[in-house]
Amino acid sequence: LVISSFEHRTMANKDSNMSPDEISFTNAFNVNRSVLAGFAKCSSREDLHIVRDGFFIGMASELRLDEYEAVREAIVTENSVAEAVRTENSFRRMVEVARNSNDGLEDGRNKNAWDNLLMAVKARATSVGSDLDEIWITLENGRMEWLAAASGAHQIKTLLKDALENQCGGAATEGDTSDAKMLWMYALSLSIPSLEKEADAWKEVAQIPERIRPLVGYKPELWDCRKSEWALIDRGVQAAAERGGSSIDEAWKL
Repeated sequence: LVISSFEHRTMANKDSNMSPDEISFTNAFNVNRSVLAGFAKCSSREDLHIVRDGFFIGMASELRLDEYEAVREAIVTENSVAEAVRTENSFRRMVEVARNSNDGLEDGRNKNAWDNLLMAVKARATSVGSDLDEIWITLENGRMEWLAAASGAHQIKTLLKDALENQCGGAATEGDTSDAKMLWMYALSLSIPSLEKEADAWKEVAQIPERIRPLVGYKPELWDCRKSEWALIDRGVQAAAERGGSSIDEAWKL
């Protein structure tokens, strides 16, 4: 869903008057959509930048840019890339070698190959009205925000899930799980800057004595998901999860 929201801007409907360059760029973007979607599996900014640069390599290849050939030559002549084939590090190693292609080959050819590739891809994007840097930074910021929120709420999620699994009186009911998820989602909201006011409003509604410790003085009767103040938290946290390439249900299971 996140990636689909970044459909190339000039792509309208089949009746639109798209130029050959716009069609070519749109097709290249769609071919590399799965690479871009890799942002949802990243656990650090470094991982994200590997995905970003792999996407640029893929775009240059699909667009058949002249600048791609120098980077491709650096990749195919590097032994470590071949050695990494069929390993979990193959994609990363390819990107690392591509980045280092600025040094050129031993015979002195292909200097600044990586920088030239980046400039060529971005120039082609600009020529058809697309800003790849803007698209990427939106994805990167969304992922980093979600990782921070998930990390900040991990401890309370662990406590709540343990309580559900070990409670007396039998297995947890659907209502028990729903109550636990509310507490966890509130904890998530505390690390999402855009939800600061909503989190403060819910703190008042649920009479939470300590903002960052919702289990202290917990009054279950006040945690009513039908209240309008909770709807804002619910929608906001779910939107943050989506921006980060995840979902509430998926993150709860981790």
